Amino acid sequence: MSEYDVLSFGETMAMLVADQNGDLACVDHFHKRIAGADSNVAIGLSRLGFNVAWLSRVGADSLGRFVTRTLENEGLDCRHVAVDPERPTGFQFKSRTDDGSDPQVEYFRRGSAASCLSIESIAPPLLGARHLHATGIVPALSATARGMSFELMTRMREAGRSLSFDPNLRPSLWASESTMISEINRLAALAHWVLPGLSEGRLLTGFDDPADIAAFYLDQGAEAVVIKLGADGAYYRTLLDEGVIAGVPVARVVDTVGAGDGFAVGLVSALLEGRAITEAVQRANWIGSRAVQSRGDMEGLPTRAELLAEFETAHREQACSR
Repeated sequence: MSEYDVLSFGETMAMLVADQNGDLACVDHFHKRIAGADSNVAIGLSRLGFNVAWLSRVGADSLGRFVTRTLENEGLDCRHVAVDPERPTGFQFKSRTDDGSDPQVEYFRRGSAASCLSIESIAPPLLGARHLHATGIVPALSATARGMSFELMTRMREAGRSLSFDPNLRPSLWASESTMISEINRLAALAHWVLPGLSEGRLLTGFDDPADIAAFYLDQGAEAVVIKLGADGAYYRTLLDEGVIAGVPVARVVDTVGAGDGFAVGLVSALLEGRAITEAVQRANWIGSRAVQSRGDMEGLPTRAELLAEFETAHREQACSR
């Protein structure tokens, strides 16, 4: 039996976050964090008690050491994070907002160590993981990273593992929109659980209605499709059931970045625990709502104790009041 519950892979960047509001050009003071959708999900699952392996590359620089140390402190197994002596660790600047608007983000990741992920990066022990979580970001980094994404997902599916896939579209990283759509849909066809946002689903499938978007991926081989609807919650569809789970009301949105990653943490964790799809979407909505109330990309992701104390208790009380 594998020592890993989950395998996740991708690029974790160092992130310099502004300490005051305003245009990044006018900000004098920043503090250092990490950023990356794939590692956000890995961290969230680790906080909930899953044993998570992280596959990536960093530069032989201080930012690379900072990224790896931070991930290890979150409980991720980073033995398969390679150090590249020739390419740097990617990083980004992020503005500060207090009104719930999307922050300004500037990326410096072209030619980064993680962009050189390839099929050769896959170590055999990783393939024994029970579940693989993937996004559409890694295949956008480079041709070799794209090849690794397809190889990992194909081999894990053939081995009978479960796979989740969040498109996480990054149009600026692709040569063209048509290439992005084609390649992302090819990857989604390898997954059991597909998690697009509504606007992503419309772009990728050409359909407007969530039911039609979901049907597109079910026809490709998915077992469940969950479409994020923002504050309105999420629409889910399986071969047997469909419905909408209402969102969790939020008094004040602080930072929208990472909400979709929190949603993925909730959905994947619950499904891996054998929960019903409706319960999984409820947990996903709750963690997503928690994420937008915290400053930072992954700071709002709960521990198992917080999940039990806050979400599970409220969920039981709600059920008892019906």
